[in-house]
Amino acid sequence: MASNETLHHLSSALHDSSSYLSTSTIIALSVFFTLLCLCIIIGHLLEENRWANESITALLLGLCAGAVVLLFSKGISSRILSFNEDLFFLYLLPPIIFNAGFQVKKKQFFKNFTIILMFGIFGTVISFCLISVGVAFLFKKLGVTDLDIQDYLALGAILSATDSVCTLQVLSQDETPFLYSVVFGEGVVNDATSIVIYNAVQSLDFSDIDGTIALKLLGTFLYLFFTSLALGIVVGLLSAFIIKTLYFGRHSTDREVALMMLMAYLSYMLAELLSLSGILTVFFCGIVMSHYTWHNVTESSRITTKHSFATISFIAETFIFLYVGMDALDIDKWKASNASVGTSVAVSATLLGLVLIGRAAFVFPLANILNCFTKRSSAKIEFRQQFIMWWAGLIRGAVTIALSYSEFSSSDTESSALMITCTIIVVLFSTVVFGSITKPLIEAVLLRNAKSAISDATDLPSLEELTLPILDNGDDPGNNPPVPRSSFRLLISNPTTTVHYFWRKFDDKFMRPVFGGRGFVPFVPSSPTGAANETSEARSSNT
Repeated sequence: MASNETLHHLSSALHDSSSYLSTSTIIALSVFFTLLCLCIIIGHLLEENRWANESITALLLGLCAGAVVLLFSKGISSRILSFNEDLFFLYLLPPIIFNAGFQVKKKQFFKNFTIILMFGIFGTVISFCLISVGVAFLFKKLGVTDLDIQDYLALGAILSATDSVCTLQVLSQDETPFLYSVVFGEGVVNDATSIVIYNAVQSLDFSDIDGTIALKLLGTFLYLFFTSLALGIVVGLLSAFIIKTLYFGRHSTDREVALMMLMAYLSYMLAELLSLSGILTVFFCGIVMSHYTWHNVTESSRITTKHSFATISFIAETFIFLYVGMDALDIDKWKASNASVGTSVAVSATLLGLVLIGRAAFVFPLANILNCFTKRSSAKIEFRQQFIMWWAGLIRGAVTIALSYSEFSSSDTESSALMITCTIIVVLFSTVVFGSITKPLIEAVLLRNAKSAISDATDLPSLEELTLPILDNGDDPGNNPPVPRSSFRLLISNPTTTVHYFWRKFDDKFMRPVFGGRGFVPFVPSSPTGAANETSEARSSNT
């Protein structure tokens, strides 16, 4: 009797503990994870296909799944999981951006840092201004009249955000290192700049517009940008100092891996808590961690962190595109817009045209301005490279959709619903069309030309080769002894390499003794390094 009562209470407890898991939630998650597995398998089978990549595969598979759900529900709903900007910004985007900073080739990235900053900051501002003015002028002609100036500015920021996630898959870091470095680096800075501009627009009061509104917007942007960058660097250095000082690896490698992951995510959450740009913060935190923290952990932890960050980022990328594809057929949004097919096509075409013009308005002028200040012809950005940089940056992705939801989902007007649906159309079209054509376009324009495959705009002298330019004054070394050039003249003549050279000296003398980095090898008896050291010590003692 007692045993029967015990079994009854146990079954009741188990039933109560699982009651919060509804059957519909379990089915939705099971279907979604099955689709994720299918994306990975199909992406593997299409690895050598130059027209497809995993982003496009996940997006199309999401669209097909949404269509099937819509069919089975008899047109009522296509939702398995509804799009939520909090889920995107808090859980999916941080590991992608952090891994991008953690895995980026820092030498290549910082060699092109001037171009990246010009395109990522000034280019985004130019695109933001053109798109904002364009939608304010053209939407009235299309009959979209119930949007205000804040909505126009928000649209400019939303559509200025490129898709750095898709760039990772359509460009090759080995075949086109310069283009990959510039387009991807610009994409990350561009996303951060777009979100900073968007947040700045949301924080301003447009009920009282005066001549200082542009200065307030600029001041807010500069504050958010540099404080976000500083926060990422500080958290990255703090993680390096803690791991180097406390040396977790002597007891447990799991702790140092966990600490790296948690502090990386903490940098993003602190930025969001302080209303800064989490993207910029976690990206530079990744760069700093790869430069210092990663070298302070044990050998096994280095392998674990490298593959763990890459795996989490890969799953999040696939999840995002599948997520967007399934949510694109949400019938409720399309009904709420109450717009005809002609109106939707006209507004979407207008937005897409402004995206094309806005990117062209800064890529070609800024690239040619940089060429004017570049003396060496091999270091100039050719027109073919400029064209690929323009084309690869036209892709819009989940950041655009998430910002669109954030701006317009709280409003019940038809124009707000129309902006969301048209933004989805722009994202789908740009990802599928521009993303699928980018690889063949690179092969046709760049890789078939032997000169462009060998010559690279980043073919600059290395840090070690800078000693001669420092001592060389332009005279024949056989006739006159070398006269040291001033740091200012060197900075003007060769700024990027000069900054690298003096940073390396500063890093070796001041930073690495405190924060570790390359050259700091933790000794762990159980690791291969530790075992080798123990063997060598034993042999030396025997001799």
